[in-house]
Amino acid sequence: MQVSSLNEVKIYSLSAGRSLPEWLSDRKKRALQKKDVDIRRRIELIQDFEMPTVSTKIKVSRDGQYIMAVGTYKPRVRCFDTYQLSQKFERCLDSEVVTFEILSDDYSKIVFLQCGRFVEFHSQHGHYYRTRIPKFGRDFSYHYPSCDLYFVGASSEVYRLNLEQGRFLNSLQTEASESNVCDINPVHLLFAMGTAEGKVECWDPRTRNRVGLLDCALSSVTADTEIEGLPSISALKFDGALNMAVGTSTGQVLLYDLRSSNPLIVKDHHYGLPIKSIQFQHQLDLIISADSRIIKMWNKDTGKIFTSMEPEHDINDVCLYPNSGMLMTANEAPKMNIYYIPVLGPAPKWCSFLDNLTEELEENPESTVYDDYKFVTRKDLENLGLAHLIGSSLLRAYMHGFFMDIRLYHKAKMMANPFAYEEYRREKIRQKIEETRAQRVQLKKLPKVNKELALKLIEEEGEDQQISKKRKQKNLPSLLKDDRFKVMFENPDFQVDEQSEEFRLLNPLVSKISEKRKRKLKILEELEAQGQEEEEEPEGKASDAESSESSDDEKGWVEEVRKQRKLLRQEEKLKRQERLKEDQQTLLKPQFFEIKEGEEFRSFKDSAKKQKLMKKTLEDRLKLEEKLGTLNVSDTTVGSKQATFKLKKSEQQRKQQEAEKRHRQERKSLRRSASHLKSRRGRGRLFH
Repeated sequence: MQVSSLNEVKIYSLSAGRSLPEWLSDRKKRALQKKDVDIRRRIELIQDFEMPTVSTKIKVSRDGQYIMAVGTYKPRVRCFDTYQLSQKFERCLDSEVVTFEILSDDYSKIVFLQCGRFVEFHSQHGHYYRTRIPKFGRDFSYHYPSCDLYFVGASSEVYRLNLEQGRFLNSLQTEASESNVCDINPVHLLFAMGTAEGKVECWDPRTRNRVGLLDCALSSVTADTEIEGLPSISALKFDGALNMAVGTSTGQVLLYDLRSSNPLIVKDHHYGLPIKSIQFQHQLDLIISADSRIIKMWNKDTGKIFTSMEPEHDINDVCLYPNSGMLMTANEAPKMNIYYIPVLGPAPKWCSFLDNLTEELEENPESTVYDDYKFVTRKDLENLGLAHLIGSSLLRAYMHGFFMDIRLYHKAKMMANPFAYEEYRREKIRQKIEETRAQRVQLKKLPKVNKELALKLIEEEGEDQQISKKRKQKNLPSLLKDDRFKVMFENPDFQVDEQSEEFRLLNPLVSKISEKRKRKLKILEELEAQGQEEEEEPEGKASDAESSESSDDEKGWVEEVRKQRKLLRQEEKLKRQERLKEDQQTLLKPQFFEIKEGEEFRSFKDSAKKQKLMKKTLEDRLKLEEKLGTLNVSDTTVGSKQATFKLKKSEQQRKQQEAEKRHRQERKSLRRSASHLKSRRGRGRLFH
């Protein structure tokens, strides 16, 4: 059982912990409970309170004995008997259930609205009857006095099915293109439906006429809310005769009094997700609204948050057990969650032992597991010199860091910085001394950071005080005394850079004013150094000097801007000249490039040509090679194309081929001369 607390409200999660398989023997279950602490501490309030894959809707019968839930896969309904704390029956269905309603006090009469436009009726023994509505349904409500079922969905009509006569009646024609939800007031039986256009239409079932229209989409948009698109109605719930809560698809909940077209309060979930469920808790005047991510409980009069819960998995439906502090949710997970909040009310009578259990836990609070561990990041481990422990059993990875034993952390910190305690002690002593000094009568001292800005604020404050005295107005608070701006006069990172280009152009007359303030600063520093008491700060010059100065400022503003721009240009020019001098002084060193074997360097232009050629497409390269003669394209007898490539020869290969050619020619000429000499010798012998 997990315990969480928000706004000092204890929330007990009764479904936390691992569930044991059904096929395990009792002996193995007992052995696991001895070994595993989580299994030993878990509370299985209702046996097998889960679905195979996902649970979509959950409801409690009016007598409080049965809890019914629908889910997938396969589509099914499960009924749990709270008196036996176990499952009573399970029935599989032909298609997924959109929503269902328990018509009787127990489980004997149930109506299911299914995805395939089917409406299925179940009795105590099982399936009873099945019919179909003309359009796909999204929600329905049961009108008890007339035994009529009102179906809303992907149509402008509201279909009525009378269960006493067993036939469809004339439908209600609305102005909406589609309707999402509907509800019937339990007191005066007013029928209300929420449309896709963000409106709520109210109908009187007796006369079958529309009696009211609320534009909730317009009312949900306030100054603090940001929405994308038109909000449609996703949830609707009546509370008593006059109150009605409406949930929108953009995450707002509007509480209405039926006598007014304006909402009493608008509550935003700030997640932008459709509101799935709205419940009323009358003991504490709370509204429990839920989207797929969070369950919020808030006061219906003030809108103040009471508490909230964020389950691990997305929420599909929320059910509040009547007259108790138990809350159940259907989730995008097999297990359905059960929460017990003692502040909302007592535990149900079938699990009254929860009250004693929670009282014992509050009397003997146990320290959480995280009290013995310290969360550290990777940077903290490097500073402590423990980065080599990453991956070992001493560190447990969690989110963006690790959990480590608090004793190991303290030891490592002492070894990394043995004088940390002494430094901490000195800092505390210094703070105590400064606190005692603050109680003494002090001089008006300027801060260490932004002294000129502080002096300017003091001067303006003095002028404002004089004006307020004359006009008998209240003095405005000083920025120097405001805690929100004290970091600006303490942290050196907030020091105003008066030499920057932006400051000089935005404040062209600051140079004249700053000179006067610098003189005052020098005087104040001298007074502080001598330890003299500082008199009240001067309020400025006389009225005639101020009037002349204002006229000079009006005339000289443009000249001062030009002067500052001229100075900035000169400074930029000087910087460029210095850069040029530095470039001239730096010696350029030669760079060497390596050439591959078998290649000969020609020029850098060849490499540039190669790069340009590689960027071209294959078609362009083939055309270029065909022009140069290295490619020959011809048609074959079969009808296909034949391409013949000639490789380019390097300069070394070309020289080698020329040398071989000359060598062959020389050998040919030698053979010819030798054969010619032989023939001449033979002729000479014949003549002799």
